[in-house]
Amino acid sequence: MGWKSLDDMDLSGKRVLTRVDINVPVEDGQVTDTTRIDRIVPTVKDILDRGGHPMLLAHFGRPKGKVALDLSLRQIVPALRDALGRSVRLIETLDAAEDMTEEARGADVILLENIRFYPGEETNDPDFAARLAGLGDVFCNDAFSAAHRAHASTEGIARHLPSCAGRLMQAELSALEAALSKPERPVGAVVGGAKVSTKIALLENLVNRLDLLVIGGGMANTFLAAQGAQLGASLLEPDYLDTARDILAQADRAGCRVLLPVDGLVARAFEEGAAHDVVALGAETTLEDNQMVLDAGPESIAAIRAAFDGLKTLIWNGPLGAFEIAPFDTATVAAAQAAAERTRAGALISVAGGGDTVAALNKAGVAEDFTYISTAGGAFLEWMEGKTLPGVAALGG
Repeated sequence: MGWKSLDDMDLSGKRVLTRVDINVPVEDGQVTDTTRIDRIVPTVKDILDRGGHPMLLAHFGRPKGKVALDLSLRQIVPALRDALGRSVRLIETLDAAEDMTEEARGADVILLENIRFYPGEETNDPDFAARLAGLGDVFCNDAFSAAHRAHASTEGIARHLPSCAGRLMQAELSALEAALSKPERPVGAVVGGAKVSTKIALLENLVNRLDLLVIGGGMANTFLAAQGAQLGASLLEPDYLDTARDILAQADRAGCRVLLPVDGLVARAFEEGAAHDVVALGAETTLEDNQMVLDAGPESIAAIRAAFDGLKTLIWNGPLGAFEIAPFDTATVAAAQAAAERTRAGALISVAGGGDTVAALNKAGVAEDFTYISTAGGAFLEWMEGKTLPGVAALGG
């Protein structure tokens, strides 16, 4: 795809500006989930091991170009220091970074204060990007989750310095290339979630690339309604029935099989342990006004399992039902376990991404079994939609 990795760069003695995503949850000044910090450790350690001097560029929250003390990266430093096992020095201003003391330079890792404190970051101001570039000799982008943004620290800076992907970015790009750009076929996808309206571009791109598309969650209700089903109080989008029909027609023309639920768990209350029935779903289905489909049923699960058996590559984005509450997590968990089983057996390459997806796979206990799980939200979706990501394109050549 044209991007370079750390393996292509001479780092010895070089100042390596490294864009990372350590936008982690914090409560009462303490990091409560270090996942994103843990994921940048291989890149930082690799730079250090090869004689480079890493300066980390990162954002935290949405300060909108103004200094906000509650969004300071200072509260991230202890967790970062623990994860790396190295000394970390926070540099509070760009001016200070441009004129660092010998004491500051002595730290193993330099962390520049929240890059979004500067208005030039999100506007990708050329002068600001040039100032950032002046701090280093090499640019390493390890923040795939921010790669869909053309910001100074993701795209602008790469115009001034030799640039490459960090280890996390490299893993993301390699996994996505294997899943969608050059997949082992047959290739399929699970696309779930609440709304068709948020995933139109995704679906339109996928039906022209896939052999199988499994549609679940609330968005499946819209597709069923588009075929004539009367689904009572079920979550669906009446304004997108024509869109659903168009996507089904595109899939048919492209030779992509679309798998919709053929049965579902139907309840009259959206709550944990609600009484429910298994109801056949199709064009002739008519539910009562107070009934709602909250999950795919056992026949649908069996059909998904059978479909997975014919795949060599699977992409997953979104749950198949209201997975947050039992028993309406049944289909998501069962399908995830089926994909994980085939992955463990070496029969399937499985790539998943998106916040709800990661939560669902964790709930199913199979997150470690998938080939790759992306923690990127918007960037993962835009890649699947076929869009060019500025932060990735900037690493070319």
